[in-house]
Amino acid sequence: MADPHYVHLDDVDLQEEDEEASEEPSVIGDVGDSEQEDEDEPDAQTDPNYALYLSRMGPTHEAEEADSDFERHLVRTACFLSRGGCGGDGKRRRIGRQETAAFDTGESSQSSQWNPSEIDGLFCPICLEAWTNDGDHYICCLPCGHIFGMSCIEKWLGQSKRQGKCPQCNAKCKLNDVRKLFTSRVISVDEESQKRIRSLEAKCASFEKERAEWHKREAELLKGQHVLELKIRLLIESKASGSINATGTFERRFVSGNNILEGRSYGLTFGSNTCGQASPCSFKLEKELPVAGAHLFDVDASNQILLISRRHAGLGGKDVLTKMSLIPPYDRDDIVLPSSLNSIRDLRLSPSNTNLALFACLGKKLAVLSTENNNIIVSYDIPAAAWTCSWDLNDSNYMYAGLQNGYLLVFDMRQTSGPVESLKGLTRNPIHTVHSLSYNSALPTGVRTVMSASSIGLCLWNFGGAAKGPILVPETENQGVCISLAYCHRTDDIVASYRPKVEFSDEAVLTQPTPSRAIGQGTVGSHVLLKRAGSSSHFLKLGSSSGNVCDIGLPKSAIINIENCGSLFASEDKLSSELVLEELSSFTTVQRLNLQRSPVQDVKYTSFLRKGLLSCLNGNTLQLFSTKLS
Repeated sequence: MADPHYVHLDDVDLQEEDEEASEEPSVIGDVGDSEQEDEDEPDAQTDPNYALYLSRMGPTHEAEEADSDFERHLVRTACFLSRGGCGGDGKRRRIGRQETAAFDTGESSQSSQWNPSEIDGLFCPICLEAWTNDGDHYICCLPCGHIFGMSCIEKWLGQSKRQGKCPQCNAKCKLNDVRKLFTSRVISVDEESQKRIRSLEAKCASFEKERAEWHKREAELLKGQHVLELKIRLLIESKASGSINATGTFERRFVSGNNILEGRSYGLTFGSNTCGQASPCSFKLEKELPVAGAHLFDVDASNQILLISRRHAGLGGKDVLTKMSLIPPYDRDDIVLPSSLNSIRDLRLSPSNTNLALFACLGKKLAVLSTENNNIIVSYDIPAAAWTCSWDLNDSNYMYAGLQNGYLLVFDMRQTSGPVESLKGLTRNPIHTVHSLSYNSALPTGVRTVMSASSIGLCLWNFGGAAKGPILVPETENQGVCISLAYCHRTDDIVASYRPKVEFSDEAVLTQPTPSRAIGQGTVGSHVLLKRAGSSSHFLKLGSSSGNVCDIGLPKSAIINIENCGSLFASEDKLSSELVLEELSSFTTVQRLNLQRSPVQDVKYTSFLRKGLLSCLNGNTLQLFSTKLS
């Protein structure tokens, strides 16, 4: 195998080994070639296989001690040749006197796969070494625009006895024409590639816009599907319970005192069940427990206890919390609260941890009590009297309080300093009821929805998302004064109760007609059944009915969900002083339960041990009604 011959810039005076080698120019070439020769001989393009050939050349046995330097030089030379920088005039020069055999080892495979574009703009095209931004080999350029290392171009131009030329384009230049470039890295960008990138980016943006439009259309279709499913369900139920009149609605008329009450149901019949007719899951009175001074309670089904808020006569009418067992002999334990926690207005047990009780006070306090050790865990000072409170159904750390001035406060148990958010309501009317709604898949993950009730109607509040509210539910407009709100998280049913607005005209005379009922005997109001459709801000009005509602004060109501028996709505009939159970969504009366005394101060439903328990607090008595569950 012939000995390959390669040249460095340092070897300015090259020695001719034989006549054939003397006739061949070196890798760098002689910049002093005559202009006539340049004009006669056309520029030869660099053969791309030639660089690959050089990269596969191996050292002879005489140069085995310098394998790494030899291979590194071949890689640099191959990269140089692949860019067309093969000499002063761009012609390919032969390095060895004879062709050499390629390596049979696998060490040259990496060199054969070398990509020159990866280092283009980073190395000097003469020595193939990285240039620097300081020192002898800093970046410089010629008037033609080609870039080299300073020390290399000085040697190149200095070894020419006549006027020098650019090693890459043969443009004439002098040593004085060399200009230093103040940059650390030079990389050129392909304009065609940039145009293609911009075109692809525009296509991606178009696709994203189209994708968003399809998602919007999908959401609309899902919403329409949900509405249709509800209508189908209503039609199936109406077919089972009665017939439809000519207008497509169901009507009933019944006499209540001196008034004729008329009700309409949207898509469902009211049925013809008589008062007192028992349903398959009828309730029976199980126990009446005396609870003097009680006005609020909640049920812990897992621990089978009642937590009752009442005024203790033996303590001067001070508020206490009484824990009462639901298991005979109904043992009880009074929890004396600090003097600052007086006038409890609302009481809620945590749905995720029933050992925690949240209560709101008219004394501008919100507190959390541990029912395990009967101690206050955290107490918050609030700017106004709290009328209602609620735990979040989806995140047990969050709590809500509705204030007398119409504000809604958000609390996080991990922050004990005060509320994390304070939002102003649509009016300054007190918020009398707050319910956390169950998670809706139509909303983004992490969004929490709260529904509040005040005299103007129902409002929605979203937390953890963009729009927080309040948003007035349009389906409840022009119904009257909202006095009660019941919610069932299992079925997502919402029932709002209304009484008529009292209108005072400017032509009112001093003598008013005598009302048909005495104050406190109730008035003709309405109950409206709502259900979310698609998203939290859209509701379907599934039904409504007229009823004898409370004319003063804020009554309590509840939704009873019994498996295999549907849902019932429990509310007080002020005229008959009975607890009426009506089927949802037809509002057909299925059962009437006698009360000890009107009004109903609180009513709750829960289930445990294959038994449904309906608890009703009226007067100083807590009535427990039960039904067997299948």
